[in-house]
Amino acid sequence: MSKEITKDEKFFIAGGAGMAGSAICRALKKAGYGNPSIGGSILTPTREELDLLDQNQVKRWFKENQPTVVINAAAKVGGIIANATQPATFLIENLKIQTNVNETTWEYGVKRLLFLGSSCIYPKFARQPIQEEELLQGSLEITNECYAISKIAGIKLCEALRKQFNFDAICLMPTNLYGPGDNYDLHNSHVMAALIRRFCEAVKFQKKSVTCWGSGKPMREFLHANDLGDASVFALENWSLDSNNTPLNKQGEKLQYLNVGTGQDISIKSLAKKIALASDFKGEIIWDLSKPDGTPKKQLNVTRMKELGWESKISLDEGILDTVKIYKNLH
Repeated sequence: MSKEITKDEKFFIAGGAGMAGSAICRALKKAGYGNPSIGGSILTPTREELDLLDQNQVKRWFKENQPTVVINAAAKVGGIIANATQPATFLIENLKIQTNVNETTWEYGVKRLLFLGSSCIYPKFARQPIQEEELLQGSLEITNECYAISKIAGIKLCEALRKQFNFDAICLMPTNLYGPGDNYDLHNSHVMAALIRRFCEAVKFQKKSVTCWGSGKPMREFLHANDLGDASVFALENWSLDSNNTPLNKQGEKLQYLNVGTGQDISIKSLAKKIALASDFKGEIIWDLSKPDGTPKKQLNVTRMKELGWESKISLDEGILDTVKIYKNLH
């Protein structure tokens, strides 16, 4: 049974140091949560303080800290190279993290669980824009299949805990994220961060050209991390599976996972031009056709979140300018 969250909740954000987790932490504080003077707290233990891969450690931590609301934003993530070369690691680690955190959250009687999935759960050739019902309706993109399967398992675990034990677990499926806290490692980063690094370095080292992967034709959607933070707090405050306003699927059943995005996509080629402009790069952009494109188009249908009353606020142009500034300040 869903219960209203209050300002004195004890939040545990698994993955609180990551881009998504830290954005959710900022959004919670902005909304007045985590204030110790009224009994609130936001717990974001480091990997050294709590190893989410160790089930016994997770259980001990829950017993000692007694969180009342859990947000599971923890995951092993990476770009195409990392996913392609470490499939077993991505599958094993994410399955362990999700099972350890989600199951223990239920076992210790936590009030609410918010689990973060990913838009890569949907089939490679899903009908566009992608509705929630597209899940398991086709084969996945092979380059990140293991990561996607682990995230699908996380959603299904939440659904199963709800069905069997009436546990209050909800899931959000964000599109591609970018912004504060992103990873700019060239081998493990996602497309936005990788492009920002390449163009900023090209300007710094006065390079005449930048080489980008693939054809530039794939269409992608991008959501600023701060928008995801706001969406997460909104969902915890306003979306209850026990409410009459909870979104239903086409079969009239309650949806336990909702898409979060802007509802607008852009070609990678156009994205590269925007980043080049924001970083003051004036050279040539070369496309390496020997590198994979991945899924041809991935645009989320975000109608259901809009009907609940939430939509993204940060424009792509504004977000890119802000993120380029952040990268330059860091490097």
